[in-house]
Amino acid sequence: MTHLDKTAHQADPANRARLRWRARRGLLENDLILTRFLDAHEQELTDEEVDAFTRLLDLSDNALMDLVLARTEPEGEIDLPHVRALLQRLRLA
Repeated sequence: MTHLDKTAHQADPANRARLRWRARRGLLENDLILTRFLDAHEQELTDEEVDAFTRLLDLSDNALMDLVLARTEPEGEIDLPHVRALLQRLRLA
């Protein structure tokens, strides 16, 4: 099952609540950045952007922090145009 097989994010309150819950992270910095981003942009996220966000949430806290702070760039399975685009938005949050 891929990330895009699920019901459209904006149409399903359970999916929206699940995404917000998954954005809670062990590292306070990640938690603050992700929560601030969702507070500002969740209502407008497309399903493709939700897929990108979910792929980033699958990373460890340290790997995610390195990407958000531009210490590293996406590699391997997450080196996708829509992940890079969302990451740029996160870096501005």
